[in-house]
Amino acid sequence: MLEPVTDADGAPFWEYAARGELRVQACADCGEVRFPPRPCCPHCRSFASGWRATSGRGRIWSHVVPHPPLLPDYAEQAPYNVVVVELADHPRVRLVGNVVSEAGARLDSVPPERIGIGARVEAVFDGSGLPQWVLERP
Repeated sequence: MLEPVTDADGAPFWEYAARGELRVQACADCGEVRFPPRPCCPHCRSFASGWRATSGRGRIWSHVVPHPPLLPDYAEQAPYNVVVVELADHPRVRLVGNVVSEAGARLDSVPPERIGIGARVEAVFDGSGLPQWVLERP
């Protein structure tokens, strides 16, 4: 599987995720959250920042089912979903990931037809530091 490429601005995101926490960067001066992480606040231009915990809940804002050609590790799990999740407590923050049946499950563990725009999801972590999503139970 592909692993995220980290830089100085985004490294804390991945460090928190490795501990099972979903956090987003926030301006220490005006309080606005931002993703992806970057050195300067686009709202007030401050270089002061911190990391704010999130609820880990969101809703599917968009989704696709990738089609061949796929990288070998992904081809063996096709068909699978790729989702864009809008965080419930920070609606301007959207993260890309996969909906799985449980933390660490294969990408094909949830049939693509069960995925829909607006479906509520919750972040889960399998220890690899990569956030995944599970469908919330109604």
